[in-house]
Amino acid sequence: MQGRKLFVLVAAGLMVIGCGRERSNVTGWEFNNPKNGGFQKVPYFDQETGPGLILVEGGTFTMGRSEQDVTYEWNNIPRRVTVSSFYMDQFEVTNFNWLEYLYWIKRTYEEFPMIYHNALPDTNCWRNPLAFNEPYVEYYLRHPAYQNYPVVGVSWNQANEFCKWRSDRVNEFILIREGVLTMNPDQAGEPFTTDAYLANQYHPQPQDEKEHQLINLSPMQGWSGKRKDLGTRIVRMEDGILLPKYRLPTEAEWEFAYYGLVGAMTNPADPGVIENRRTYPWTGHWVRADDAEFQGDIRANFVRGRGDYMGVAGALNDAADVTAPVDSYWPNDYGLYHMAGNVSEWVMDVYRPLSHEDFDEFRPFRGNVFKTKVLGNDGNIDEKTNQVLYDVYGMREYLHEYERKRFQRVSAGDHMPKPSDSTDQYKGMTMNVKSRNDINYYNAPPEQVYLVKNKKKDSIEMLLLWELNRVVNQAVDAANNQWYMEASEIVQTNIFDGLFDGVDPRFDIQDNLGNVYPLEIISELRTGMSQFVVNTPGKLKWRQVTAEENINRLNYQNSDYRDYNDGDFESSIYYGGTTASSLERHDDRKNKINEGIRDESLVMYQNDHELYDLTGNQINQDAQAAWPTTLLSDKSRVYKGGSWRDRAFWIVGSNRRFLDEDQNMSTIGFRCAMDRLGSPKGLGRYR
Repeated sequence: MQGRKLFVLVAAGLMVIGCGRERSNVTGWEFNNPKNGGFQKVPYFDQETGPGLILVEGGTFTMGRSEQDVTYEWNNIPRRVTVSSFYMDQFEVTNFNWLEYLYWIKRTYEEFPMIYHNALPDTNCWRNPLAFNEPYVEYYLRHPAYQNYPVVGVSWNQANEFCKWRSDRVNEFILIREGVLTMNPDQAGEPFTTDAYLANQYHPQPQDEKEHQLINLSPMQGWSGKRKDLGTRIVRMEDGILLPKYRLPTEAEWEFAYYGLVGAMTNPADPGVIENRRTYPWTGHWVRADDAEFQGDIRANFVRGRGDYMGVAGALNDAADVTAPVDSYWPNDYGLYHMAGNVSEWVMDVYRPLSHEDFDEFRPFRGNVFKTKVLGNDGNIDEKTNQVLYDVYGMREYLHEYERKRFQRVSAGDHMPKPSDSTDQYKGMTMNVKSRNDINYYNAPPEQVYLVKNKKKDSIEMLLLWELNRVVNQAVDAANNQWYMEASEIVQTNIFDGLFDGVDPRFDIQDNLGNVYPLEIISELRTGMSQFVVNTPGKLKWRQVTAEENINRLNYQNSDYRDYNDGDFESSIYYGGTTASSLERHDDRKNKINEGIRDESLVMYQNDHELYDLTGNQINQDAQAAWPTTLLSDKSRVYKGGSWRDRAFWIVGSNRRFLDEDQNMSTIGFRCAMDRLGSPKGLGRYR
């Protein structure tokens, strides 16, 4: 399809002149005829395979534990499920892939450096208190020697943003290849996004718009019966040209692709029988190759034993000290490389230890948060954003926590904000942040942790924090009035383009010789506050669906189902009751949640501090449950497979671990997936 113009393809099925048009088998009216309304039916062959992807033909399999549970977690009991066909990256996403992403981000969002910073992998993930890993910190991401190695230090959130970026770049390339769009390398301020294009909100070259659009067979634009009078239109989803979005695979998809069970059906007399339930991506219960040519070779990159990461000099058994190139070793029967070893991989799912009990047999997944596009008062899709949008509420809580971590211990007592300090917020989460950074929590001398000296707070730092809180509180007030655009503009103008850019002389530190010194906490705060970017220029606005708009809907009512049946109020010990007193206690907890006094997310999984309720009142001074009792939350995401630092037990496909979605490790990477539309067998085959 390289170089073929889309106009030629579509025009073949849409020509106004010509004969023998196809008719509707429902109404008898002709398709593609502007004389009777111009309803179009375009020729469609099959879904194009996106760059880097391999079709994984779906089916049923036994998902779950395939090895003994040596950890006794019982978090993956076997169950039979069905997975639809889908596409998956043949290789893990590499450092070079990520550098391409960073280059595009930096070039496109030059005026918004916080977006680029959010996309940077955490190269410090390589550091270890008792190991010399600084060479990987300095060189692993950017040196060409590692360009074909898997990217690490990437959080679940960052991996998802990469998938979104990749979706837009691939669809933009398809439209350019087919002649719909012209090459537009300079997209600063208005980058191409698929959603914005389909909403007819991407017009980089309005003077050439008609030339680069498709013929619209609708006669509603002053058509006189001549083809030259027909209007034009953009490509629509109905044309079958654009690809579905790249995304992370679900846990079920990843595990299904891992085993490559198409290679375990070896009986030609009964091809539907899986003769061997695999433990690894290959047949057998051993990790060395057993064919004559490679007999004895290690099949994956993992730790063989204590201290053995790559073998003996002269006979390295996996030839990789840390990670290995993504195309090394042997692929599984789907053609996927490194499903076992090298790096563990993020999947979409929210982690729950009882996922084997609460699941759907068809395409199982935990983590749905249903969203919809923001509409204007006229019912049409709202204009895409042309600025960076921030979570100003999260930003305020971050500032509170930052202040306490930096200054609390220096006071030799509990540090609570005074009007002269950075904030006058006393209630809610602010109180709980105080408790989680209590003076007794750390045991190192203050001088080793904080910049402040002589047990005095730095006046310039305190002034900066006071100013930041003043601006953020102003933005929160705007957000409370539903002025979200103005709230983000307040943050952008006054903080990132103001206080952080050196426009305020109060924060210039100069000595008697005129040397200017940077204020260290500005770089720290810029990094911390950048994580609260929730939308970037060129993208449509989305919101979570509400129960009110789902009235009379049978399949779902709310938006957030990450904790459905496992973490929500209905699944907790506070739901229901057998005695009058227990019912009263449970109703009291439910009412406080509904009134916004208690935190609903802490009802079942106590993963945060709750000494104080959301109004600032102390709940129970002696309550042990006020302190975290679990690491689980709705932000806990599953990662699958073993890594270069794991023993063979963890490279088994059924094993599962979890990490918060905003954290990262030097052992976790990822690969992308894509939905398969239509026939599950591919190439237009239906049986």
